Amino acid sequence: MKRRVVILTEIIAPYRIPVFNALAARAEVDLHLIFLAETDPGLRQWQVYRDEIRFSYEVLNSYRLRVGPFNVLPTRGVSAALRACNPEVIVCGGYNYLALWRAQQWALRRGVRFLLWSESNAFDARRNFAWVEAAKRRFIQSCDGYVVPGTSAAEYLKSFGVAPERIFVAPNAVDVELFSKGAEQARRDPGLHQRLGLPQRYLLYVGRFVRAKGVLDLLAAYATLPESIRREVGLVLAGDGEEREGLVRSSRKISPGKVLFPGFLQRDELSAFYGMAEALVFPTHSDPWGLVVNEAMACGLPVIVTDVAGCVAGMVRDGENGYVVGAAASESLSQAMGQLLSAPVLQQQMGHRSREISSGFTPQAWAEGLVRAVAGDFGEGRG
Repeated sequence: MKRRVVILTEIIAPYRIPVFNALAARAEVDLHLIFLAETDPGLRQWQVYRDEIRFSYEVLNSYRLRVGPFNVLPTRGVSAALRACNPEVIVCGGYNYLALWRAQQWALRRGVRFLLWSESNAFDARRNFAWVEAAKRRFIQSCDGYVVPGTSAAEYLKSFGVAPERIFVAPNAVDVELFSKGAEQARRDPGLHQRLGLPQRYLLYVGRFVRAKGVLDLLAAYATLPESIRREVGLVLAGDGEEREGLVRSSRKISPGKVLFPGFLQRDELSAFYGMAEALVFPTHSDPWGLVVNEAMACGLPVIVTDVAGCVAGMVRDGENGYVVGAAASESLSQAMGQLLSAPVLQQQMGHRSREISSGFTPQAWAEGLVRAVAGDFGEGRG
């Protein structure tokens, strides 16, 4: 039976378009997306690929401001948009904006099934204010069902008393085929390294330049690699953020070695950087998932990831397709990097295994999980 489903989420993120397209193609779902805003230029410079959108959607009127430690997104029109859609099921992408709370209240008053799509895990949880935690608990326990990307997020919800049978897994996904083909094309282009100004060998980081992402740990770890490795292998830090100037200053003190800052890369630029890299390093201190790991694995890269990343439980096999290290442990990070760089055969085997694992994290797999959740039997209701 086809159900009218509305997904309410923050912005039109480029990596979400393929998964929403896959869901819209399912015969069981009549899909509509409500975005609170088109993008977030203050945080990321993402391009919006409107020509690729194959689903019905609208963007609400909103603006951004910061109140103390909180990012606030005042939004108008969520109730009117829901009334116009008349959904049978609402899938809500989080609980961090007032509009999402209004949507839950709208659903409660009308008896509309309300699912929480949550990536939070115990490592990523923010527990600075007791009143915030109390409100979050109330929101979570007022949902009918839950959609999570994997084990870490499921365990976090269980800590709020959520019954396991109410939790459905829709694995976080990227367009695996797009990244895989882009990487292979880059590898077949012998002059690409030179045109992009890249070292012949390098480790890659993709993300924001903030302390919480562990990028300072990565630079410190690179600086302690044996000189023989640093003479041959560079470090490419792709992204932007508040720590950029400090990173650039510190990188100039590393000799031998080469650290490059190509800036923020759009989705269509990333495959080339992944394709020519030796490995992706994701040294985060706290992250609900880490989709750059999906992207890198689709491109056939080994990955070095900290144990707090939400993607680790489902995607990273320590010693099989990369290494898992402790967060904020630059010495362990350096050892893993050196071990990988010194074993080219193992590196190739790990990259092949990464590609195999990534084949299970496709937009179609995510859509299948959402369909199961929408059709799920949640027993006796909320709570």
